[in-house]
Amino acid sequence: MAKSYATVTWDQLHRDARQLASTLMNRGPFKGIVAITRGGMIPAAIIARELDCRLIETISVVTYDEEKMGEANVIKNAEAAGDGEGFVIIDDLVDSGVTAQLVRKLLPKAVFACLYAKPAGRPITDLFVVEVPQDTWVLFPWDTAPLFIPPLASKSVEKA
Repeated sequence: MAKSYATVTWDQLHRDARQLASTLMNRGPFKGIVAITRGGMIPAAIIARELDCRLIETISVVTYDEEKMGEANVIKNAEAAGDGEGFVIIDDLVDSGVTAQLVRKLLPKAVFACLYAKPAGRPITDLFVVEVPQDTWVLFPWDTAPLFIPPLASKSVEKA
């Protein structure tokens, strides 16, 4: 179980994806992008736009059940990417590195880039934007919903 949580907003995610795209421009041009589903799909779309890349492939790897780590299982391969030459792999987060290691094995010639990296997974990725502590669970915008929070003044009025 995570000791702490970090919430990523849509604005922050977009800024970080554009920053990653900017760094990737020096490594390209790329023939295509492989998004690791599901977390890599939105960053991949943003990066594809910024790099003017039209070919987006997906690879689907299941490793988590809620917050529990399981065995990595490929349920859809990235056939169009071949061995990964000329492609960049995009994910939202590299955590333990289990998914990243499996995808790297399948696409050994691709560049692996993600928005956020934890220390255990960091050595497996080529590029990332922000390092996150290993014991932090990252809450992405698609995992959360904004909630109404009453103003502080309304709480003190209720008590009066």
